[in-house]
Amino acid sequence: MKNIPLLFENDECIILNKPAGLPVQGGEKVGASLDRILAAERSPRPLLVHRLDKDTSGLILVAKNREAAARFSALFAPGKSRRGIIKLYLAVCAGRPDSPEGIIREELSGRRGFQNAETSYRLLEDNGRFSLLELELGTGRTHQIRRHLSRRGNPILGDDKYGNFALNKELRKTMGLKRLLLHSARLVIPLPLLGYSLDISAPPPDYFQLLGG
Repeated sequence: MKNIPLLFENDECIILNKPAGLPVQGGEKVGASLDRILAAERSPRPLLVHRLDKDTSGLILVAKNREAAARFSALFAPGKSRRGIIKLYLAVCAGRPDSPEGIIREELSGRRGFQNAETSYRLLEDNGRFSLLELELGTGRTHQIRRHLSRRGNPILGDDKYGNFALNKELRKTMGLKRLLLHSARLVIPLPLLGYSLDISAPPPDYFQLLGG
């Protein structure tokens, strides 16, 4: 799979480092997508068990057969803290959070009305203008991290939906910013019935190096 790094593979699954800009799932107005690439290059066709936004880079797991897909889908399903799954993200955002670590608990609107949403964060680095955060999802609402940070006044750089559009325009001109600075960096999946756990990390893309600018 050219330009999509393969980080892990066994009889059950494949873990890939998805580039930003690549949709996970195809659709009527979608050209290339991860599921179509997998279908063209792998047989039998691997099956998606969770999602990443098109503009988010990083770790995504796909199952290699229906039995594995059912097992992983149950693990990723909402509830019970996702059965011990840990999903850590990195984001570069505007400004600096009020405290170096905390939990954002704010309801977010969705198809079923307003739903509870929880995002934990930890400040890793800041240069007075931008901050590098490590974030963990407690729930999995649509665009949850992006929406939570935007509401707190620390929108993710390069976010063309919830971000600071004037700042994004400035950074596009001065630093060449063209991507959302949100990356799925670590995935921990306990599999006690199979006798092992997965713990896979992926460094963020080079264009995350805005913090020193």
